[in-house]
Amino acid sequence: MKLGLTQNARMEQRLVQSPQMIQAMQILQLSTLDLEGRVEQELMENPFLEVAEIEPERGELEAPNPDENPAEPGYEGMIEVLETYERELGDGRRTPKPDQEGADRKFEAMQNAPARSQSLGDTLVENLAFMNLSDIDRELAEYLIFSLDERGFLTDDLEDLANGYYKRAVTAADLGDVLDKLRAAAHPALGARDLRECLLLQLEDHPFWDPLVHELVEHHLEDITTNRLPRITRATGRSIEEIKHALELIRGLDPYPCHGQSETTAAVIHPDIVVEEQDGEFLIGLPRQRVPDLMVSPNYKSLLRQAREAGDDQAVLAWVKKKLESARWFINAVHQRQSTMQRIAEAIFARQRGFLEKGVSGLVPMRMQEIADEAHVHISTVSRAASGKYAQTPRGIFPLKFFFTSGTVNAEGQAESQTSIKDKLKRIVDGEDKQKPFSDDHLAALLEEQEGVKIARRTVTKYRRALDIPSSTRRREF
Repeated sequence: MKLGLTQNARMEQRLVQSPQMIQAMQILQLSTLDLEGRVEQELMENPFLEVAEIEPERGELEAPNPDENPAEPGYEGMIEVLETYERELGDGRRTPKPDQEGADRKFEAMQNAPARSQSLGDTLVENLAFMNLSDIDRELAEYLIFSLDERGFLTDDLEDLANGYYKRAVTAADLGDVLDKLRAAAHPALGARDLRECLLLQLEDHPFWDPLVHELVEHHLEDITTNRLPRITRATGRSIEEIKHALELIRGLDPYPCHGQSETTAAVIHPDIVVEEQDGEFLIGLPRQRVPDLMVSPNYKSLLRQAREAGDDQAVLAWVKKKLESARWFINAVHQRQSTMQRIAEAIFARQRGFLEKGVSGLVPMRMQEIADEAHVHISTVSRAASGKYAQTPRGIFPLKFFFTSGTVNAEGQAESQTSIKDKLKRIVDGEDKQKPFSDDHLAALLEEQEGVKIARRTVTKYRRALDIPSSTRRREF
């Protein structure tokens, strides 16, 4: 084998992404709320970036002529202006002009902002302040509280918890005494090991004792969850009516000890696309009030010219050029993002006009490649544009990816989306006789007979489970 250096020529095709392309893709993937935060960040970090006024005065738009200000010639004048901006802006932070209307909007937003959500442990620990406990019992109570799972169950044995307590030597009896105090103050089933014990602890504390209810929870809980009431009647010798009456009492119990104890905050959705109906036509747009129009500061254009004329300090000139180019790239990326989102949204709702007119039943199958071809972009661009975005429509607020769905062809040769078929399946189940619910085979036959949609029984089963609809056995009412 001969060793040495050789030269080979070859042709290859390679995609090289520039920093500008990467920035544009990142901004396209941002939701409107995230983009608003990104714009605020850029405004603080780049003094070349400004929010364009709605009706700016002419004097604010025109860059000052350095020749008209002999007191600030060349490099010295640029340094003085830079120092002035540095004193006013600090570490790149902008000093906003007084805006009473804007201040009122911010104050209103602060008032409407949801409070910080609390975990189950935080809520229960706060309740300890109202309990008469010694310092040691309070420590053990906190230890037990943070050993609970999210349902309020205590899955570990008290003996294991006692062995795992490191502050001092405790026994299972010590933890049991504190647990009893917690149950008396918070919930009678707090720290139950499973659903059966949870229900039994509540029945012990219930003012109306019914031995049948206790027997059902103790020995027939699995039959209750699977709705096998005839089997329970044969085992207990009671009538269906007595069993149903006992089940009503059981349904009034909490399945989890701390159901509703922890505070949860509903997520606030800020739509990225707004679809409005006006005179029978649907107008599609972006919420422009959340993303301000940006511009390069005209004052810094004059600084750039002064730095070029002076030529004394290349570091300052390079800094000015870098910030100016960064501002221009960011503005172009935001404009490109808005333009791409607009074109993709128009293509989506041009195909899904049936949804806007009829609702979910009007959805048609649609693939991302179809929207990419119509909007003249790559399919990955459509995926980024739809990821994490929401559309506000006359039918409600939906994720953009909700409108991309597969489907089948009905008896009339028209395309039916998967979501539309699920909606029709749900309407059939809602209208069935609850004492004689339809089986999956019967549901498949009804879909073909009433809606002209022919799908297999296993597909009906898959759609039913996706809709969280129980089987016919569990849906039956006696």
